[in-house]
Amino acid sequence: MLHIHNGDCSADIAKQSSLPGEHVAWRESLITGPTPVGHLGDDWRRLRAQHLSEAYGVELQECEQGLLSQEETLATFGEHDEVVLWFEHDLFCQLHLLYLLNWFWRRDLRKTKLSLVCVADFPGKEGFHGLGELMPHEFTSLFPTRQPVTRAQLDLATSAWQAYCSANPTDIGQVLQTDTSALPFLDAALRVHLERFPAAKNGLGRIENRALQLIHDGLNRFSDLFAKFSEAEPVYGLGDAQFWLALRRLSAASQPLITIKGIANEEINQHVLTPDIVRNAKLELTDFGKAVLKTKLIL
Repeated sequence: MLHIHNGDCSADIAKQSSLPGEHVAWRESLITGPTPVGHLGDDWRRLRAQHLSEAYGVELQECEQGLLSQEETLATFGEHDEVVLWFEHDLFCQLHLLYLLNWFWRRDLRKTKLSLVCVADFPGKEGFHGLGELMPHEFTSLFPTRQPVTRAQLDLATSAWQAYCSANPTDIGQVLQTDTSALPFLDAALRVHLERFPAAKNGLGRIENRALQLIHDGLNRFSDLFAKFSEAEPVYGLGDAQFWLALRRLSAASQPLITIKGIANEEINQHVLTPDIVRNAKLELTDFGKAVLKTKLIL
């Protein structure tokens, strides 16, 4: 049995549980970076590795090898009687689920059963954010709830993945006009994804607008700001590294909307979120940022 988990945190907990089989972490960040239609195989891997290397400060070759290793693990599905996908409701997770379901849609599963555990909450866990919060025995308790992946889910995931990769966001709107109930969390995830696009009022997406508002409200330290953003916008499922990328774009614009103080410019320009940034970065709105937040200016 092969278990595929969204990230190392969930995979590490699953490895401590009594669940049988092999546990692997799916390491990607498809919520950021290019995902153009038509790029497959080596082209796709190079494109994604370039983004991951620049965004997370990992050597390009290491990124490429990591992505290749994941693909090779997927290709072993036929050696298992069952493959179980473990994912959550937020956009970050749903995009990885779409990618994987699209991947399996293209294969003949033969005798391998494909199953899914996909949750938005857990009994007794108020403010549940994800599987990584569970204890090993709690993780195990979800195993009997897994459901076989249906043809309707595979077909929907493939349509939604192609729409997400499309250069035309109206393709996502077309998917949302269809019946998406086969994947219960997909509708909400795609709708908040559309809100990432620039708003007509001030040219910013929902993530950036929320970040500016929180900074304006006095949350100036990165650690405090990220914690509050995660509480306010759990549906995105952003990690601190993805949130840092969004903040850097606001500070690096031709007319910066925020300033980042308390750390050296060299560290900011490296793109990578470091412990020093988490501890010491202080963010403030520029006058332009304040005006944009009040929608007095159009970017």
